[in-house]
Amino acid sequence: MIKITLPDGSQRECQEGVTPYQIAEEISSRLAQDVLAAEVDGRIVDLSTPLTKDANVKLLKWEDEGGKHAYWHTSAHLMAEAIQALYPHTQFGIGPAIENGFYYDIDTGDTVLKESDLTKIEEKMLEFAKEKQPLTRCSISKQEALNRFANEGQTYKVELINDLEDGTITTYSQGSFTDLCRGPHLPNTGYIKAVKLLSVAGAYWRGDEKRKQLTRIYGITFPKKKMLDEYLAVLEEAKKRDHRKIGKELELFAFSQTVGAGLPLWLPRGTRLRLRLEDFLKKIQKDFGYQQVMTPHIGNIELYKTSGHYAKYGADSFRPITTPQEGEEFMLKPMNCPHHCEIYRIKPHSYRDLPVRLAEFGTVYRYEQSGELHGLTRVRGFTQDDAHIFCTPEQVKDEFLKVMDIIFIIFKALKFENFEAQISLRDKNNREKYIGSDENWDRAEQAIIEACQEKGLPAVVEYGEAAFYGPKLDFMVKDAIGRRWQLGTIQVDYNLPERFDLEYTGEDNQKHRPVMIHRAPFGSMERFVAVLIEHTAGRFPLWLTPDQVVVLPIGENFNEYAYKVRDFLADHDISATVDDRNEKIGRKIRDNELKRIPYLLIVGAQECENETVSVRKQGEGDQGSVKLATFAEKICQEVDGEMNAWQRDR
Repeated sequence: MIKITLPDGSQRECQEGVTPYQIAEEISSRLAQDVLAAEVDGRIVDLSTPLTKDANVKLLKWEDEGGKHAYWHTSAHLMAEAIQALYPHTQFGIGPAIENGFYYDIDTGDTVLKESDLTKIEEKMLEFAKEKQPLTRCSISKQEALNRFANEGQTYKVELINDLEDGTITTYSQGSFTDLCRGPHLPNTGYIKAVKLLSVAGAYWRGDEKRKQLTRIYGITFPKKKMLDEYLAVLEEAKKRDHRKIGKELELFAFSQTVGAGLPLWLPRGTRLRLRLEDFLKKIQKDFGYQQVMTPHIGNIELYKTSGHYAKYGADSFRPITTPQEGEEFMLKPMNCPHHCEIYRIKPHSYRDLPVRLAEFGTVYRYEQSGELHGLTRVRGFTQDDAHIFCTPEQVKDEFLKVMDIIFIIFKALKFENFEAQISLRDKNNREKYIGSDENWDRAEQAIIEACQEKGLPAVVEYGEAAFYGPKLDFMVKDAIGRRWQLGTIQVDYNLPERFDLEYTGEDNQKHRPVMIHRAPFGSMERFVAVLIEHTAGRFPLWLTPDQVVVLPIGENFNEYAYKVRDFLADHDISATVDDRNEKIGRKIRDNELKRIPYLLIVGAQECENETVSVRKQGEGDQGSVKLATFAEKICQEVDGEMNAWQRDR
């Protein structure tokens, strides 16, 4: 007999060889219908996997990430089976589950797959799904795998097999399709009820731009058609909110192939928005005791070798820059941390000086593959709202709480109201891969857990997800249409203080290593702005909106007064423009509402005579006529209320 421990702490004695599916059946027939896979001692496995020793078992349903992973992994195989049936000479690359759905990279030779071909693949997938084909796992030798896939002409699979160790190779088969795969999978294809193939794209084999470009088909599946319909409705809304589309409409940013792929150009309106975000955070940081610093965009290559960033990011960085001096090399900086360590080292520190909080909006560079670039969310040059706190081990918890306060201020100001956190801790068993003393790790991990508890922040604890240099806390935000984004991060670091030999003199008059905390509430300005655009659909809070007001003269005779209104507002630090086109006022109103400008001021003869403006608010319609000075005062109060609410709440 073996002992099975379930997530609620209850235990069951079962016969050795029992499967997760049998455990589910023993609990309830309903659970057995809903369970998709199982997590056994932290590893996701098939429901048919025999358990041969005591284990912690979690039965995974659709609501669980691991359940969706198995579901979409099987869906990728189902799509490959359908493609093989329709296009028999297809060669297959890889087909993983992803965050939302799955994809498969395929080579159809001279046949070019188009979006219009996806419907017949979907139909074939549903045909095979209805057959409830069982998925069968098989362990095979390396030579057997090579022979099998070579005979089938699957050259990409053969290349993958050559990189594997003998004794670790498994295949999964369903119907007439067999794939090289580690799993896990659903018991059979009948679980898949609703299918949608979303797009056709190109992808270089193994991410190498020098290799052949394969066809990548993205798809998603669900247990119910209603769930698919709801997802597709969200996708349609997401298209409307696409930051690339809205960024172009609102003239926020642009890209130029002449400048270079992945290097965004911030246009005047986008720059105003971004600088307001930066000024907002700078004001908060000043209140929390941060010192602003500035560091170069490049550094000597030895700096990044010392920090370890060259080893970590070297392959993904721009090539080193050589100078006329033989042997001298520089790099575009991939991270700001090494520069801040050098600033800390400039002078000696006492425990009385700590914590030292250094902040910088620092631009960093990493060479992303061209196929991976995506608007502002994946670029080659981006600016981090970086800060590094150098503190004693005893100060870690307090500093964590203060950083969390900053993140909460930002989320509240920008109406990111639905968020949770993930606490990433060491592996419970394997401690060899982490640096730093157990005492410091225990203190730091407990500090993060207690900080979340004190703030009432829902947090998921993930063991084994900590970086080798320290535990961390990541913030996951749900946007207006329910998508999850990682937006803030706080990381504890014992590695860089060691590498850079950072010290402070303790109360005992001895030298000690400081603990380093990395924090970036926005993450990167580019990605944060992209998420903000999609969250708000371009309707930013008034304090952040690039153009807060547009003045609409009803005829050319009133243009002079319109510009007088604009200048008056500018004197009150209100961003306003004038639409002096020779168009009817109705057309001007419609056009400017599409630009998502919060306030439209209509001016004509009566307004000129009385020094008033007729106010129209985005989404609320006419607000009546008011004195210009009164309107300006109201806007200033509204902006102040949005920007400085955090100070009144403290």
